[in-house]
Amino acid sequence: MLEMANNHLGDLQRGLKIVNNYAQVVRFNNVRAAIKLQLRDVDSFIHRDFRGRSDIRYIKKTLDTRLQAADYATMVKAIREANCIPMATPFDETSVDFCCELGIPILKLASSDCNDWILIEKMARTKKPVIVSTGGSSLKDIDDLVTFFGNRRIPLAINHCVSLYPTEESELEINQIDFLRSRYPNHIIGFSSHEYCDWTGSMLMAYAKGARTFERHIDIQTDGMTVSPYCSLPDQVDTWFKAFNRAKQMSGAPGTHKRLPPQKEIAYLDSLVRGVYAKRDLPAGHILQDADVYLAVPLQQGQISCRELMRGEVIRKAVSKDKPIVIDAIDSPYANIPSLRALIYKRGLPSSSGRALAAKAGGDGKN
Repeated sequence: MLEMANNHLGDLQRGLKIVNNYAQVVRFNNVRAAIKLQLRDVDSFIHRDFRGRSDIRYIKKTLDTRLQAADYATMVKAIREANCIPMATPFDETSVDFCCELGIPILKLASSDCNDWILIEKMARTKKPVIVSTGGSSLKDIDDLVTFFGNRRIPLAINHCVSLYPTEESELEINQIDFLRSRYPNHIIGFSSHEYCDWTGSMLMAYAKGARTFERHIDIQTDGMTVSPYCSLPDQVDTWFKAFNRAKQMSGAPGTHKRLPPQKEIAYLDSLVRGVYAKRDLPAGHILQDADVYLAVPLQQGQISCRELMRGEVIRKAVSKDKPIVIDAIDSPYANIPSLRALIYKRGLPSSSGRALAAKAGGDGKN
């Protein structure tokens, strides 16, 4: 999620420029991203007696960055046309209705509203999926939310969040992702981040711990204004997205099942496996014993390794001293399973004897 918050400064054209700039970063990094607005029905959200109080920062900022309904509709349309997902954080019940009018598919519940049950119940009546940030919340707050949305079969994702703007690295508490995943195993767990000095480390750590939704505040630099320290600029979000893709690549397969090693890894490990060599001349009909062989590298194509060596195999073809014992030279269960036999002929160091036997086995004797 790319959180616009109040950073459009109440200027529709600036908001559209933010959408355009970040849509390019999203596209270039091939990620699925949402651009999120904050919606407040100012006339009801701020008590009339306090609307002139410029000394109260939150109230002044809300009034100064107010947009008209048509402006928000234009923003949502631009987000969709940029192939991003439009999201919104409604801070009051009227804004929830407005989200429905705009066709917003996913709602965000702010940390400050984790126990605002009038708002929460209003959001639940839409039946839309919800993502909640948990900054400053109690364990009971989160448990109650999980139970509430679960009883109504409404998807709920839970973002670990530290509501300090900006957040120092020492305040990130990324281990909370472990806690949330353990306590709420049936929910997607994410990370809402407000640190200002790094766009790589926390992403790598959070993804490795299992976070799958991520949020950052975004902004662009324009004349006459200063970007808030907890907001990221386009080049910084580009770094963040690249860290996300790098984290996915490094993490590999899901942690719910054993990974399938690539063939190049198998080939490398096969090159380290010891092959079975004859310690002396072994005539046909001889019953193979431990004293008849020794193990050494390299493993050659067609040769049995320490993995396949069994006691009591019968030598079918005479093997000279210090020569590899190949799968066709012994009576072994492995020789009678075509897939295993073919695998043995494809692995290991190529050898003239291996290639010749591979040809008889129907293989090519090559790696």
